[in-house]
Order: sequence, then structure tokens, then C-alpha cells
Amino acid sequence: MAHSEETPVMATPQQPLHSGFDAASTAEEVIRGIDLTGRVAIVTGGSSGIGLETARVLRAAGAEVVVPARDPERARAALKEVDCVEVEPMDLIDPASVDAFAGTFLACGRPLHILVNNAGIMATPLRRDTRGYEAQFATNHLGHFQLVKRLWPALVAARGARVVSVSSRGIRFSPVVFDDLHFEHRAYEPFLAYGQSKTANALFAVELDRRGRAEGVRAFSVHPGQIVDTGLAKYLSEETLRAAGAVDAEGRPVRDPARQQKTVAQGAATSVWCATSARLDALGGVYCENCDISPVVAAEDEAAWYAEAGRPGVLPHAVDPRAAARLWEVSERLTS
Repeated sequence: MAHSEETPVMATPQQPLHSGFDAASTAEEVIRGIDLTGRVAIVTGGSSGIGLETARVLRAAGAEVVVPARDPERARAALKEVDCVEVEPMDLIDPASVDAFAGTFLACGRPLHILVNNAGIMATPLRRDTRGYEAQFATNHLGHFQLVKRLWPALVAARGARVVSVSSRGIRFSPVVFDDLHFEHRAYEPFLAYGQSKTANALFAVELDRRGRAEGVRAFSVHPGQIVDTGLAKYLSEETLRAAGAVDAEGRPVRDPARQQKTVAQGAATSVWCATSARLDALGGVYCENCDISPVVAAEDEAAWYAEAGRPGVLPHAVDPRAAARLWEVSERLTS
């Protein structure tokens, strides 16, 4: 993966574009009028939740869509209403499986125009993969890191590819703790591990964009909003969800886009916007939410940002280029 050291390119600033869309916009609304005929897209986690909606609208706009899935049969059943989506086996936590999927895709000789790294797990009990790596970091970040590295020739061949990394406001729980990535020396906390993996997703987009932009590969990270009915919250009790204001007394999801509490259609919108909007041509390496680039949260505004769920913004640790470069090097070592 070559990148030029001689000609530094300015990073895209974290400044809202005033896109014309907002927290209530849906994936269908942001893609209206865009023709993806002849484009190829891969959506991880594309058979449930916001991934399924992302795959559906990309396909409806004409893209060839490939969904890698841990359980291909279940994925095909979930996607049965979506015409002509290709489903292939892949398990992000299994390096051999990621390599096999990428090898199969590269063998078909197609360029890859859109890669949405959407799959993820959240706040799971402590698990480790066969390498001893903590499962949320291994699945949410390292699996996608390896996938991008292996698919690199197809991304470059697109002559203008976009990689979208689904992060979240979970960045607030933790930066990347380089001294103890896998909770070998500190007590395991499910949300600390989740937060670390989501910060890693955002940092990955920063450094991927820096390395890829000379070859036409741009990267974005997104906060989709809080969407409780996607299966992602399966390890959380109803009491926890109620205390967080995510569900009401009857256990029904609370919908309030102004507070980032969204439907699946609204939750998929920012991923689709980052993957397809002409407003983002020649931009990249930024964290986005509500179908726009997020401002960086200033130190004096952090308390208000933590207190107000609907207040947009990205914490500085999730877009720090030095941490992003360090994470890339560490990830290369961990996946080599």
C-alpha cells in the first residue's frame, strides 16, 4: 500500500458542510437521484439492522452488492426481499476466513467502489479469539483492517473508492489504550472495550485516508445514531436500556432523531451519504454524523457534549492523526 511522503496532502478539516440533510434523513432520501449502475459494493454486517438497509438502498440504486456473512444461509434468508445480492462466507474474528473471502472476491477481477465496514459487536462478555485478542477489538477493528488490506488491489482498481467505517458515539467510553489493548493487565469492562474498538474504527479512517488518497481511496467514519432494535444491544438488559432512555416503560424503542435515537432507515443514512455523496468528492479522513461532517468537540464544550446526546461532535482522541498512525502500525503487527 504505497503512499507518497514527498507531497503531503492537507487533511480534510472536521467542519460541517451543511449538507441539506439532518438527523431525521433516511438512507433512501440521501441516495435519491444517484445512479450506482456498474459500481460494486461490499457491506459487512449487511444482513441485519442498518447494514441490511445500507445493502438494500445501494442495490436499489443499481450497485452490485456483496454481503460477507458468518452464517450465509441466515444472511440469504434475511436478504430474500433484496434482489440479486451476493452472499459469501466470512467471519471477521477469523483471519483465515477474512483472507478466503478477500481471495474469492479478488479472483473475480472486479474493482471495489464502496466498502462499508458495518458489522460489529457491542458490550459483550469477555471473549478472546484464537490469537488471544479481545473479541470486540478483534471483530470491530482488526477484522476490518485485515479486510481492507487484502482488498486493496480492488479498491485501487476502482479509481475512486470509498471506505466507510461504522464507528459510534461509543468513542466517549475510551480512547485506544495502546498499553493494554486486550485487557490483560486491567479489569475487563464491556463498554470500555466497545469504546476502544469504536475509537479504533474512527482512527482507522483517518490513517487509511492519508495512505490511500493518492490512489483514489478515501475513507470516512460514521456515528449512525442510537438504534436499539438492530440486535447490537443483545447483551444489554432491558433495565440498562430503560435507564439510558433507549426504550420506554413497555420496552419499545424511543424515537427522537434530535437526540440521536433513530429508526434503522435513519441510522443507515450517514453510511450511505458517505459512500455516495458528490459533496464528499476530494474529501476524506473525517468522522461524520447526521449526514454531515462532525465538528471537533472543544475542551470547554466537552461537559455539554457528554450531557446532551443530540449534540453533534467528535472527541479529539478519535481523530488524532498521531494515534491513527500508531494504531495502523500496531494493527499491521497484530494481523501479520
